[in-house]
Amino acid sequence: MRLPADRVAQLRTAYAGRRVCVTGGAGFIGGHLCDTLVSLGALVNVIDDLSNSTLDHLSGLIELEPERVRFFHGSILDDDALGEAMTGCEVALHLAALGSVPRSVEEPQRTFSVNATGTLRVLEAARATRARRVVLASSSSVYGDQPELPKVETQPTKPLSPYATSKLTGEYLLSTWAACYPIQTVSLRYFNIFGPRQSADSAYAAVVAAFAKRLCNAEAPTIFGDGTQSRDLTPVANAVLATLLAGVAPGVGKGEVMNIGTGRRVTVTELAAAMAKVCGVPDLTPTFQPMRAGDVPHSLADISRAKQLIGYEPVATLEEGLRETVEWYRRTLAGT
Repeated sequence: MRLPADRVAQLRTAYAGRRVCVTGGAGFIGGHLCDTLVSLGALVNVIDDLSNSTLDHLSGLIELEPERVRFFHGSILDDDALGEAMTGCEVALHLAALGSVPRSVEEPQRTFSVNATGTLRVLEAARATRARRVVLASSSSVYGDQPELPKVETQPTKPLSPYATSKLTGEYLLSTWAACYPIQTVSLRYFNIFGPRQSADSAYAAVVAAFAKRLCNAEAPTIFGDGTQSRDLTPVANAVLATLLAGVAPGVGKGEVMNIGTGRRVTVTELAAAMAKVCGVPDLTPTFQPMRAGDVPHSLADISRAKQLIGYEPVATLEEGLRETVEWYRRTLAGT
């Protein structure tokens, strides 16, 4: 995953020499975020309980840059570990969460504890350590099944799952803390982020990861629903760029919420066909299962607010993201 040279130069000026805390930094998006922060010259504190990730990737960064990358093994629900990780940090990029809509339906209490109560504790740790800004990784799932497309931040929210409710609660917490305390906050509603290193080894795997693993093994992908549901699938480079911009952009910090996507959607059936072609098995057709509880039928981001407030524009297309992702799964499955 690479960002354009002009964006790297812009962000290096903002982050070089600054200490940043990344919660959930051993995870999929968090790992890519840490890679980029290190390349920008930032000092990085990572806190992760490794319940949904491993140290495989992060340990390489620590070995290369032991003075600049610090790892704190702990939960964001552990005030001591969190306070230690936040000490000296100017910005907190808060990605730690229990992901997946289906898993939240199975484990609603755990989901809410980690995602909502955990966010409150991140805010309190940031306040105690005098961090300047907290950026929350929220989710497009907060819109639910509202029929209007594209999704605009001023539309009503209608969470359909415990996961979506926990993320919306986090947004409200950030807005409230910005109003009550001397801390800046921003919430980003990610739209279906995908890319290399996203786990496919779970019943709760995201759609691109799940499709990639099966198609690279010449197995038919499984679609939950009739395949007409659509997604604004967003390569991880776009999420990393937006998160870094939100961490330093002037003129924001009062709890603003903004969509982070591409402004383009494809149906799940179209996605399966496109990925089958990229994987070299264009004749493999999907199998179908009933739609899962909590899944939303359509997502499409209006990204004009993010462009206006933090200067965000997508830097990777769906096709580029799919090629990069499939190539990574091919290498991984081949053991190279």
